[in-house]
Amino acid sequence: MDSRRNFIGKMTGGFAGAITVPPGAAGANSRIGFGVIGAGVRGQHLIREALGCPGTECVSVVDVYSARLEQASRLAPGAGLHKDYRDLLAEPGVDAVLIATPQHLHREHFLAALDAGKHVYLERAAALTAADAKAMKTLRESRPDPVVQVGHQFCSSGLAEDARRFLDAGWVGGITGIEANHYRNTPRGKPLWRQPVYPDMTPANIDWRAFQGGAPDREFDAERFANWRLYWDYSGGGVHEAFSQQLAFWCRALPLGIPHEVVARGSTRLSGDGREAPDTMSVLMDYAEGFAFNWHSSCGNSHLGTGEYLLGSDGTIYRGQQIRYWPQKVNRPGGRETQGRTRTAPRAHMSNFLAAIRGQAQPACPFEMGYRVSIACAMAVASYREKRTVRWKPELEEIA
Repeated sequence: MDSRRNFIGKMTGGFAGAITVPPGAAGANSRIGFGVIGAGVRGQHLIREALGCPGTECVSVVDVYSARLEQASRLAPGAGLHKDYRDLLAEPGVDAVLIATPQHLHREHFLAALDAGKHVYLERAAALTAADAKAMKTLRESRPDPVVQVGHQFCSSGLAEDARRFLDAGWVGGITGIEANHYRNTPRGKPLWRQPVYPDMTPANIDWRAFQGGAPDREFDAERFANWRLYWDYSGGGVHEAFSQQLAFWCRALPLGIPHEVVARGSTRLSGDGREAPDTMSVLMDYAEGFAFNWHSSCGNSHLGTGEYLLGSDGTIYRGQQIRYWPQKVNRPGGRETQGRTRTAPRAHMSNFLAAIRGQAQPACPFEMGYRVSIACAMAVASYREKRTVRWKPELEEIA
């Protein structure tokens, strides 16, 4: 039985189909000018990635923190520097916008960039809440031409190609579940998953109102600014940062829909530092396709590492740093253990985005896929925070 082919046409709650190449796609050798909204660690990485691809120019950079604008200016001398993203969108020569802001700002920045007709690379996870995802989906349906790539970079990896090859060969059989781990550790005495708060993080150097966006109004707090990933106002924590990556990989390999039921539990027991997002968590997602996706995460021990086991009646696929297939001899007695060998090209995900703009490729992680991943993540966070099982209502596009 070809397990991957069995899923075709069975997606629930999402909307299927690859993005078509826009009629006004750039020529194969044309220069692509890009702007970056959010020039923190991830945003600066994207600048390097894009500049490392041929035929690109960084035209403009936006950040609410002056120190990051200074850092970005060293990566892209001559780029316009702004604290307001509207100035970037008005600047001539910006064909594409790379968005690397905190997740609570993704909706605002995505809607503005797409409405301005820009191609968009949107960092993970695409949306913080189901309401954000729904608003973004609505505009996307009315603006289908610009290319959109969600920053789940493993979707462009050689590992993804190998996973699809194993599945298309029918080696896995009927899929019975996916078991995923994300375990890490830090030296004793070092704060878990925290960023430093620098002395110059002050109201004079940070546009606090712009950072807050649509989040609840609060007094300036440098800790919340530096460590936004730890607070629900701005982030989905490890679910949106790590779990989304692992889920997106398998959404690329399998046409998974949106889980119809999710339960999540966890705690902040390892940290005790006032953070809201848990440092230990388990998520169980029940799919209408007939299996469960289980994710377990902790910041207190790295022995189990990070990876996923896709379990099937005829075999198992494991993805970690490499990808490997093991047969279930009871059903595939002649099957052989096989290691994936497809290499990942440098800057593969960004290169794929730029190729899509030029009409040479389809996005490896289009908005439709990022939408489904975002909904699953929002369901997990809602279940954890509300301490109950949540369900997806596709007819309303709401969590119940």
